[in-house]
Amino acid sequence: MSTTTTSRVERAVAASEPADVRPVELTASALASTAPAYLRELKTELAAEGTQPATLRAEACFAEDCPLSTQREADRLRDLVRAASFLGAGQFVVEVTDVADETAVENALAALAERAEREGVALHVDGPVTV
Repeated sequence: MSTTTTSRVERAVAASEPADVRPVELTASALASTAPAYLRELKTELAAEGTQPATLRAEACFAEDCPLSTQREADRLRDLVRAASFLGAGQFVVEVTDVADETAVENALAALAERAEREGVALHVDGPVTV
């Protein structure tokens, strides 16, 4: 982390006050949808209960050695990055359970990392591949 980033964070935190909000980790499989209307409603309900999504966690499986299958899974993860951003979660954790074509998956996850950065979400990948 650069000094500039640290200074921004320190300045923002110093000018803040504690909030009576409980951070929670949501599991992607518990989301009924990634549609904006659903996410808006969920965000409102979570806020009403005094909770704030801090992390969205998802499992990903790239077991098929097929470019179309890899792309479908990458698209699903991209939708979840957007959902994490929409909900205000600062982190998106992907647990990769199986990989058939390591190079293709690493490329897909690199593109996902770029998307997450644009959306303001930190991507963390657990499993047999790295980003």
